[in-house]
Amino acid sequence: MMSLTSDEWVYVTFLLLLAFAVGLLVRGGSGKWKRALAREREAHAALRTDHEARIAAANARIAELERQVPGADPLAGGAIGAAAAGRHDDLTLIRDIDRAGETRLNAAGIHSYRAIEALSAEEEAALEGRLGFAPGRIANEHWREQAALLRAGKIDEVRARYG
Repeated sequence: MMSLTSDEWVYVTFLLLLAFAVGLLVRGGSGKWKRALAREREAHAALRTDHEARIAAANARIAELERQVPGADPLAGGAIGAAAAGRHDDLTLIRDIDRAGETRLNAAGIHSYRAIEALSAEEEAALEGRLGFAPGRIANEHWREQAALLRAGKIDEVRARYG
């Protein structure tokens, strides 16, 4: 029988591992993992398309309902009372609202923390539809809670909680 030195055993082991790795690369695995990944990607794309279609349909329905009732603006009333009084707050202190978002909110009639804090669920949905947000974004980002803290002058608490 042939006797190998320790260096030769290292070389043989290395060559066997290298051959195994090359074999996997050339063969590409069994293919079932690739097929499973492809199925998962297709399912994800279908869910994403369905989600986007639902959002578009909801926004279209909101716009249709707003057109059906002439002169009715769900954001009018209590939610923008502070804005009518000429009070403008820095809405960019609310997390995820930048200057462009503040401009869009101002165009929708929202100018103060009090106006955001006073939004009802219906007004939130209408505002999200008008701004092109996904349904539930205002609630998920806790805009009303942040606005209440900011109105009370608790800027540091907003930064600590919502960073």
